[in-house]
Amino acid sequence: MADKKRCVVTGLGLICGVGDNVKDCWDAVTLGHSGIDEVKSVDTSNCYAHKGAEVDKASSELSPENYDRSSLLCIHAANEAFEDANIDASEKNIGVILGSCVGGAASIDKYYTDEIKGDGGKKEDIFKMGASAIANNVSAHFGLEGITANIVNACAAGTMSIGYACDLIREGKGDVFIAGGSDSFSSLAFSGFHALHALDKNACSPFNHSTGITLGEGSGILVIESYEHAVERGAKIYCEILGSGVSSDAYHITAPRPDGEGQMSAIRRAVESSALSFDDIDYINAHGTGTAKNDEAEFLSLHTLFDGNNHLSVSSTKSMTGHCLGAAGSIEAVFSVKAIKENLVPPTIGYSDEDLKVLSEKAGNIDFIPNKSHTKDVHYAMSNSFAFGGNNASIIFSDNEHDIPDNSKNEKIYITGISKLTGTRTDEHSLNCNLTSEDYDKHGIKVAFYRKLDRFSQLQLLSGMDALADANIKIDKDNEYKTGIVIGTADGPMTEIVDFQKKAITRGTEKGSAFSFPNTVYNAAGGYLSIFSGIKGYNATVANGNQAGLQSICYAADILADGNESVMLAAGTDENTKTNLELYTKAELLEKPLGEGSVTLVLETEKSANGRNARKYAEIKGYAQAHRPVSYDNSEVDSKAVVEVIEKACVNAGIEADNIDFVCCDDRKIIKTLMPCYDVSQEIGNARAAASAMTAAYAAELLSDSEKNYEYGLALSMGAGGTYSAVILKKA
Repeated sequence: MADKKRCVVTGLGLICGVGDNVKDCWDAVTLGHSGIDEVKSVDTSNCYAHKGAEVDKASSELSPENYDRSSLLCIHAANEAFEDANIDASEKNIGVILGSCVGGAASIDKYYTDEIKGDGGKKEDIFKMGASAIANNVSAHFGLEGITANIVNACAAGTMSIGYACDLIREGKGDVFIAGGSDSFSSLAFSGFHALHALDKNACSPFNHSTGITLGEGSGILVIESYEHAVERGAKIYCEILGSGVSSDAYHITAPRPDGEGQMSAIRRAVESSALSFDDIDYINAHGTGTAKNDEAEFLSLHTLFDGNNHLSVSSTKSMTGHCLGAAGSIEAVFSVKAIKENLVPPTIGYSDEDLKVLSEKAGNIDFIPNKSHTKDVHYAMSNSFAFGGNNASIIFSDNEHDIPDNSKNEKIYITGISKLTGTRTDEHSLNCNLTSEDYDKHGIKVAFYRKLDRFSQLQLLSGMDALADANIKIDKDNEYKTGIVIGTADGPMTEIVDFQKKAITRGTEKGSAFSFPNTVYNAAGGYLSIFSGIKGYNATVANGNQAGLQSICYAADILADGNESVMLAAGTDENTKTNLELYTKAELLEKPLGEGSVTLVLETEKSANGRNARKYAEIKGYAQAHRPVSYDNSEVDSKAVVEVIEKACVNAGIEADNIDFVCCDDRKIIKTLMPCYDVSQEIGNARAAASAMTAAYAAELLSDSEKNYEYGLALSMGAGGTYSAVILKKA
């Protein structure tokens, strides 16, 4: 195996309800000590449940910086991970890939509480609200300049972030990443799960008598390095990270498939990409939430796949940490690494004598580690995370050097479908999309379905289906697992989030809406698109400022290059409502009219496109990302970063910058050039991620225009916090 395929863990950082460092947390969970107690940060007086696993440290103790609590938790864990890895954060080219579910929910609560009280929401709190800010805040705090992204796939986000960081290392796009997740306790999440009646009145005990989850908060961070980089600097190596798997249920926005099909797909992908068998796995840190539907589906998945494994141990550490949402997978990844390092497996606590009798009857050959940890040789550990939207993720850690297959494809990638759903001017400040019943009817989308969707999800559903139709692709049994989705957004479903939060403040935590809560997660749009279209492959949502639409194309191209899928939908989507307009006005960000829309491109491998004689708009010839850390409220252009990202994209494309015939951007201030430059925002306004994706769509259309004498086009975009993306397209 080439060393470049090897990814190793060299540092760990952790904070959650059972402790504020790795040692204390590990000692607590292996001793069966719970961090679940009465909730203090949220008013639960009129709720049926009152339990949670909160971090003792206040925001002011975590860091002096002016960040949201989710960012502060993450910075705390990252600082420990850096120290543990004995790596200097001044080594600038360190990437930051972080997952989150609720993002800056604590700051949203504070802003609207202040506003409702009449104190007026503070401008500085607006920049803390979005999940887009978290990874950028961490990179700014430590001064890191590697690829930066926020994965926002709800409870699978932390695990997916670790997997994506490994993918980037294996592709040679960075030697060191900090990866993981972070989420803070919030009234939004508590009110939402309360509305779904998904909370247990008592501390949860998954795979046992639980009737629901117990919420927690925290952050887990891993320092991940290429094997060569770690060896060269003499680093301590905890273990290797082998394969990972991501899939979609395409079933329901909150409930898992009862047959476990989607979960098993992610697990199979992880095992196969690791070149292991199911019998090799020694320990699984299960998703294990405590809800009946989740536990039953996972119980079925584990028994189906690992039926012949007679030495498998499984536990859910959520019985002690609570469910930390976007941080859950990364916290549990830290515990999985420690299980390998210490040859000790933590328990699931909460079993009574009667529970133990029931467990013995149904556990089969799996050791569910009730109540007490025990020693065990752990060579291969798996961590599973399953989320709202039907997103599933699995990852495998190993203390053995192990050859993993190189499934990467040296194939050309083409754009074979385009949908541009953008707004038209409604007044001097806004451009809005006019959605009609005809838009839904042409795809057979029934009223009962699209009325469940918030505006953000409606835009993405229509754009995604239009792009599939333009590419002449129908999802069926032959391609459902070979097709994936990556959606980029700046603000996500902020309108739904704000509306839900304001009602929780004014009506009380106990009065949340079970109808609207599922739409407050960023990945709901991708979930609905998956459900309606039947796409069951890779599914990711990236929140990273305006440039997220173009970053989604880079991400989707990476997935295709890795050999995971044959077709990817890459999209940029953002809405424009009264809420968005009010926030952008208050934040003084209306330099140009606020737009909205969803632009989706179908990316396809050459083999797949040729196999069905697809029309090709353009070839994705090269792409790159760059980062110059600044505070998230800073949108000034860094000219050196622009030069860097273009040069990297040219190297990736194998061309010189002089070969580029034109530039498409979403803000003319990004680049000064004498060649033709098309600023798409002049037509569609500041549509954020939609405008970013539009740069590539417009460039592809120009290259496919036989009347234009263009050979190469450059799509270019930047986002707040200092992230830049560039995609070079070539005439097909």
